[in-house]
Amino acid sequence: MQNTCRRLSIWLTCCLLLSVSAQAAATSLDGPLIQGGLIIGTTTPGASVWQDDQPVRVSSEGKFLLGFDRDMPATSRLKIRQADGQIEQRILPIQQRQYAIQRIQLPNHKVAPMTPEAIRHTRRDRRLLIQARRRNDDRQDFIAGFIWPVTGPISGVYGSQRILNGQKKRPHYGVDVARPTGTPVVAPAAGIITVAEPDMFYSGGTLIIDHGHQLTSALLHLSELSVRVGDRVQQGQLIGRVGASGRATGPHLDWRIKLRQHQVDPQLLVPPMTGVTK
Repeated sequence: MQNTCRRLSIWLTCCLLLSVSAQAAATSLDGPLIQGGLIIGTTTPGASVWQDDQPVRVSSEGKFLLGFDRDMPATSRLKIRQADGQIEQRILPIQQRQYAIQRIQLPNHKVAPMTPEAIRHTRRDRRLLIQARRRNDDRQDFIAGFIWPVTGPISGVYGSQRILNGQKKRPHYGVDVARPTGTPVVAPAAGIITVAEPDMFYSGGTLIIDHGHQLTSALLHLSELSVRVGDRVQQGQLIGRVGASGRATGPHLDWRIKLRQHQVDPQLLVPPMTGVTK
């Protein structure tokens, strides 16, 4: 009887380990575990996912997104509850990065709003951006990947600490591509236009494309906008033209990507540019 109970205990333990292993195998993560990284996860349909205790949208096919911002700590907690109630938990090691310092000289009125009108302008811009980024569709336009919205010399990189007129400001969360005013800008991925503003205080001509699951691209400092709010755009479609509007020292495109509260690095989502000369 004792041997029978022992064999039963061993059998149950093996079944549990196999079950946990199968659940773990059913969840895959595609992308770099690094500050600024974006991960496309796949788990079993019907599962629930949390990143650092924050709920994450999961598609009906089991797709979900994880993001790691500029100052992400060395670990991130992933929790998955399968439809049958089983729990999978992982501690994800996040590679830390070193960031450059970029010193920029601007007219003082461009560094911060100084008049009541400018302050109202920035507050209005902020409300528009917050409202646009609340959208949380189950579209998965990000699955097809991203392309460069414009190619040219890179004049600013993700994460760099900005020093404006000698004052420490917020880090830069995009990648800057220097091109002449009027250079065409295309959609880096398919999506829906949620912001199309020709004159935001800091970013000038601004477009935001929602790619689904609260993943958005922002295209800043445009001289022209070729689309309107509500338009559905396809990857590679003309959406605007390079400019120097807003707080800019010269014509360039500032491309940013945000997932929920995480600003991620666009350069990690596209191949290196080839054939580009200064």
